Formats: sequence, structure tokens, C-alpha cells
Amino acid sequence: MENVYDVLKERGFLAQETHEEIRDILGKEKVTFYIGFDATADSLTAGHFLTVMAMMHMQKHGHRPIVLLGGGTTMIGDPSGRTDMRNMLTAETIQRNADRFREQLSRFITFDNDRAIIDNNANWLMDLGYIDFIREVGVHFSVNKMLTAECYRQRMEKGLTFFEFNYMLMQAYDFLVLNRKYGCSLEMGGNDQWSNILAGADLIRRKEQKPAFGLTLTLLTTSDGKKMGKTQKGAVWLDPDKTSPYDFYQYWRNTEDSKVEECLGLLTFLPMEEVRRLGALEGAKINEAKEVLAYEITRIVHGEEEAKKAQEGARALFAGAGESSNIPTYSYDKARLEDGIDLITVLVDTGMCSSRGDARRTIQQGGVSVNDTKISDIDHVISAADEKEQSGILIRKGKKSFYRIMGK
Repeated sequence: MENVYDVLKERGFLAQETHEEIRDILGKEKVTFYIGFDATADSLTAGHFLTVMAMMHMQKHGHRPIVLLGGGTTMIGDPSGRTDMRNMLTAETIQRNADRFREQLSRFITFDNDRAIIDNNANWLMDLGYIDFIREVGVHFSVNKMLTAECYRQRMEKGLTFFEFNYMLMQAYDFLVLNRKYGCSLEMGGNDQWSNILAGADLIRRKEQKPAFGLTLTLLTTSDGKKMGKTQKGAVWLDPDKTSPYDFYQYWRNTEDSKVEECLGLLTFLPMEEVRRLGALEGAKINEAKEVLAYEITRIVHGEEEAKKAQEGARALFAGAGESSNIPTYSYDKARLEDGIDLITVLVDTGMCSSRGDARRTIQQGGVSVNDTKISDIDHVISAADEKEQSGILIRKGKKSFYRIMGK
């Protein structure tokens, strides 16, 4: 069978590795590896999806994933990539979030017949004796070396709490526990986790005198270096109740031209010949590649039926083709719509604008139209009189954001 290392490398996943022999090991052995997910929200995001895709490739090639839910580490919060301390969540909230992660990840990873494992580090971290922990783990960590780690260095200006300083030790201890419990020898994660992953592999080698490895994955960013998966409304969620399949589709349909080939390689299972063909398209033809990208990602996350609906809805708006009933819809009580609703409220309710101030500015700048008529009056009111038979009232923000308003 093809070596998964080569697959991940060709598709653009690999960033850094702790040891050169990782490729040989992945080609010769069935490796138990883990990726951790701190339960900081009640849904996985588009940012997590790249990591999930890497895990799916690994499992497809015979390796055994451990999904580690961070019920314990979320109580602290990872300082990596942060300029301030994360909000502390209650144990109850963290448990609810972890349960949702478990449910979502089960759609992508096969757990039957011991093909994958799911565990929660709350099982060993929450009852850990502090003195015992410091004696077993802390003695192996140099404070001077820890302070050179990127995840801590970028926090030094604003101040790094001792509370967060523990995080690296906890993540390293997770790797040690999983090594002892399941024979886990490889940790994978985003490239911002490099320092934490190094710490875990080193701890196992010191404590157990066993080989342990780390592999980091590229971070998906925009051309100006910002993490992909954010919109004006906030994160792009995998939960359809938080980001509708249509909005999810539209996010990827609007990918920058320069990022299309990279996203096709990382976020779809299309053969690389097809990825390269689509990525080489130029001018207006690149829209074909963007449509394939959006459809494929939406199909993996939300299923083929929802992907088709999203594609049809987008085509109905962009190309005047397709099924208009698949355009995202927001409904108001009929009586309220009869009385009229100000456009600013509609823009905020649908999420097309983040606040009333944002809606006001967007209207004043000529960025909003109602039934294809540009609106510049911030006091504009829509009502049932604007409805076009069964097609509702079409509100458009810019060229890429649409909602159909209906009475119910």
C-alpha cells in the first residue's frame, strides 16, 4: 500500500517532523497516533477540518487514530497563537462541548473493531495530584528552554500566567499516558503545536526509553497570513445549526484564487492529477475549480444531499440557474412582515451584518440591495408588499451574501 507519509506530503499537509525515520515507520508499521481537540466551543470549526482530513488519510492507510478530547486541558487553555488568556469555561460547559466533538468526529472517523479510540484527558488530569505530577513530569522540563518556545515567547509582552505555563506539561503528560495506555508513539497537530508536541515526544523518550515522534500539519491561511475559517460573522462551524450548509458552501466557493489548489489538496479526496488540473485554471475558469472545491468539502462535512442543495442555491443566485428554493431563507411572522421591518434589523437578524452599526455603514456605502434594487436609505423598511409571489424578498449584501426573507 502507498505510504501515507508520501500522500500527506504530496497533498501539502506536512510542516515539521521530529525524526527523519517517521516516513519509514509509517510505511512499515501500523502506528497508533493521536490528535487532541480542546473543547473550547460546542462545535468543531473549519480550522479543525484540515486536522480531521489528515486523520482520515492516516486511518485509510491502516494506522489507528486516538481522538483525545481535552476535557482536562481545556480547563487551562492553550496559550499557543494567543496574545491574551483564554476565557475560563465551567466543567459542565467543557463536558457538553466534548460530547458534541465526540458526536461530530464520529461522522469522519471509524471507531468500530478497535480501528480508532476516543478518550478524554479529564480521565487522568482532573484527579492528578499536583506534587506527584511535578515530581514525575516537571523535573524533566527546563524553564529556560520552555520560555524560548513560540507559544510562550509571544505572550511575554502582555504577561504569561503560571496558570497557562502548565499547559505544555499537561499536553506532554497526555502523550505519555496514551503511550502507556494504548502504545501511542506519534502525536500530530497543527504547526502551532510544535513546541508542545516536541515536549511530549521528549518526555516519553526520557521516562520510558521508547521511541516517540511528532508530526505537525500546515496551517491553512489566507494570502495575507490570517487563519482561514473566519468570516465577518465569526468562525465557520461544522455544525449546520451554527453555519448552514449553504453558508459553508459559499465560504469555500469564495476562496482566493491563489489558495484554490492548496485547499483542493488538503480538504478533498480528489486525485492529485485533478487537483493540479483545477488549480491551473485561470481567469473566469477558476470559478469551476472553486465550485468543485466548495461542493466536495460540503459533501464530506454535510453529505451529498446538502451539498447539492447548496450548489443549486448558489447557482440560482450567481448564474440565474438552479433551484431557487435552495437559497438560504430567513422567516418572520407574517403579521410582523405585514407591518414592516427595518432593513438594518433584517441584516443583523440574518447575520449578514455583525451589528446595527455595521448594517448602517454597509447600506450607506451602497452595499445592500432589495430585490435587485440598491438601497441607500438607512431607514428603509421591507414588508409583505415586497414579496414576489412564492420567491420571497431577496436581500443581497455585496456580491456574495444573500438571504430570502419570507413570511410564515
